[in-house]
Amino acid sequence: MEQPLLSVIVPAKDQFDYLPDTLTSLTRQFDDPHAMQVIVIDDGSTDGTGDVAAGYANRLPGLRLLTNEEPHGLATARNQGLAAADGRYLAYLDGDDWLAPGHFTSLTDSITRLQVDFLRVDHIRCTGTSRATHRAPQARRNVALDPRESILPDSTATMVDYCYAWAGIFDRKMADDGLLQFPDGLFTAEDRAWAWRLHLQAGSYAVVDSPGILYRRGLPTSLTSIYDRRQLDFLPSFRLVFDVVAMDPEAGRFWPKAARMFLAVLSHHLRRSASMGPDVRGDLHSGAREALQMIPADVLGAALHGVDNRRLKLLLPLVPRQLRNGRAA
Repeated sequence: MEQPLLSVIVPAKDQFDYLPDTLTSLTRQFDDPHAMQVIVIDDGSTDGTGDVAAGYANRLPGLRLLTNEEPHGLATARNQGLAAADGRYLAYLDGDDWLAPGHFTSLTDSITRLQVDFLRVDHIRCTGTSRATHRAPQARRNVALDPRESILPDSTATMVDYCYAWAGIFDRKMADDGLLQFPDGLFTAEDRAWAWRLHLQAGSYAVVDSPGILYRRGLPTSLTSIYDRRQLDFLPSFRLVFDVVAMDPEAGRFWPKAARMFLAVLSHHLRRSASMGPDVRGDLHSGAREALQMIPADVLGAALHGVDNRRLKLLLPLVPRQLRNGRAA
């Protein structure tokens, strides 16, 4: 069989209500439907999500359905799809989002023309009936760029903060080199270390103006609205970020960005921790202390000096004692 131009990996858990929009939008991407392989991973759904996907077999001739009897998490589901993908290019799409017609035609044309390892794009956030364009934090568009140069500065949002796996398209060689794999078992924050590895280790990328992804926000099933243990996945995710930064030849250049990012995310979870159970809150504090110990002391000290008083009050009880004493005043 001829290799499809694009494989689209669609993890879906209990998306019976939204997956029809997702899959219908995929039927409108290419004039030749055989140009695209769609891989749906039904990750332990209990609502008929897999039946919805199977019903699109005639409209999506490259459709393949993988089924997990129990949920393995978004990261593992994406990895399963990645292992089954045959396309020249690869893309991700979540089971509750959808695409403008021709979006993937535009992206495959752009990545072929620009000859880069991966593309990133803006997206449209959809909350109820409202729509808002969210731009990738890179002003230079439609030209090949060095992904390492888009990690800094550490004092503002950059492309490693824009870590949405579905906001782009990837050359197959990225998967062959192991750069598209997600940390198995994570339900949240799975894309943090993934984005850092992309930008530290890929050779080239571009941002193109093609805001054709419609991203649903505010759904009651979203893990961002849940306060259970899955929210703590940001801790092992950032430990992986710290590992990949520490091993980089220019580690000293990138540590400040990694540290500031972690403090910002940690502060967010500490503010929400009153809604967590006491055991989860305790694991949050112990995991945070462990992660903070991985950051070089001078880098962490400098990052703490840049934190506002509201966040500092939350963070200080968790930082190493010598830095805590230095900041207590």
